[in-house]
Formats: sequence, C-alpha cells, structure tokens
Amino acid sequence: MKLEEVADICKCLSDVNRLRILEMLTQGQKCACELLEELQVTQPTLSHHMKVLGDCGLVNSYKEGKWQHYSINCQKFSEYKEYLSSLSSAKKKVKNTAGKCCCKKGE
Repeated sequence: MKLEEVADICKCLSDVNRLRILEMLTQGQKCACELLEELQVTQPTLSHHMKVLGDCGLVNSYKEGKWQHYSINCQKFSEYKEYLSSLSSAKKKVKNTAGKCCCKKGE
C-alpha cells in the first residue's frame, strides 16, 4: 500500500460521522436512505462523507433505481490492516534504546 493511500485513509477515518457510517456498514450493505435515517444528517452531508469514503477506497457503491447502496471494501481494509501490522511488527525489530539519547548534548 502506498503511503499516499494510507494518509488518505487516516484523514478519512478522522471524522466521527464517517466512523459511524463504517460501523453501520459492518452490519451489511446499506441504502443511503438507511444511513440518512440513522445518522440524522442532510443528504448533501451524507453524499460528502460517502464521496470521501469512496475516494479512499474504503467503501464500494452502486446505484439501483434512484437509490445508492454502499458496502465496505474488505480488500482495502485488509491492505490497511497489513500496513498497520507492519508498523507494529517493526517495533519488535528495533533494539531497545531506553535511556539513550539520539543527539549529542549541546547541539
């Protein structure tokens, strides 16, 4: 996963409403009308959040008639999870340097 993708996902996840939307989508595919009802936001606000979620690849969507349907993109979440895991496993590889300063005193 490219760092730009990770940064976009991190930005996307920094909004409470988008996190709520993702939590709702963990229960399965939802129609925009269901999301609107549960979030109690305006349609333009929901559209903005869904665009952000879609642009970073976390959510898939398709249109059926006049309704938009959304679901979680499990593949993208797996890639993001792998990236985060690589960071935590990298910590294990770094020697413990507790108490050591990385810079010279007086500089």
